Amino acid sequence: MSSPPVIAEPQERLIRIAGLPAVSALFSRDPDRIERLFFDTRTAAAALELCRVLARARKPFRQVDGDELARVAGTMLHGGIVAVARPRPVLAFDPAVARRWSGPILMLDGVGNPHNLGAIVRTAAFFGLDRLVISGHPGQAGPSEAAHRVAEGGLEHVTLYRADPIAAVLRTLQASHLVVGTALERGRPLDVADLQRSTRPVVLVLGNEEIGLPPPTLEACEAVVTITGSGRVQSLNVAATAAILIHALTRG
Repeated sequence: MSSPPVIAEPQERLIRIAGLPAVSALFSRDPDRIERLFFDTRTAAAALELCRVLARARKPFRQVDGDELARVAGTMLHGGIVAVARPRPVLAFDPAVARRWSGPILMLDGVGNPHNLGAIVRTAAFFGLDRLVISGHPGQAGPSEAAHRVAEGGLEHVTLYRADPIAAVLRTLQASHLVVGTALERGRPLDVADLQRSTRPVVLVLGNEEIGLPPPTLEACEAVVTITGSGRVQSLNVAATAAILIHALTRG
């Protein structure tokens, strides 16, 4: 079977993947993508085996002080280790192939904060989801350095796909899946049991942090749900919403 096509993206660039969980996951899953490694005294012992792998591949690694590591990482939030690596590709989403996937499908249409994307990917990996679909929305966050850092290695376990235009893709998926959107005002209160009774796998779609799902995407959803709370604050962060819904759909 041929591999899924890779979405046409800008020319590949190296990215900085920071933090021991993310770097360890990268080494475990795809060490050939790594080009260089930097670490400080805090992570020197943990980096020892990683350095052996790079030495065999004749790739550079170096222990540096905290200031230099912050310059390499572009942030103080580097966790003591940074791998400079080739990014994983974002694959084209094919609804015909997706019909054969088991379990729920999570889609994001316009989630713009890379920290939210990273947190959602981390949750997806924690609960065993292998795939995440992002849209071609101009504000949609992609697998950036910040997303990798927050995902804590999740982006090595969750394959990203891009669907564009997402509304048309959702309408196509209705033949095999129950397409469920999320909205603050027009959604009905979430009934997990109702979703679990569906004879079709669920496609769950979450939207932008400020404006939610675009109207064409909402119109392509067969059901729209909302998570009700105490009313003390208006809504949950999109990453928190995703965590609740992923848990509900994967833990039954």
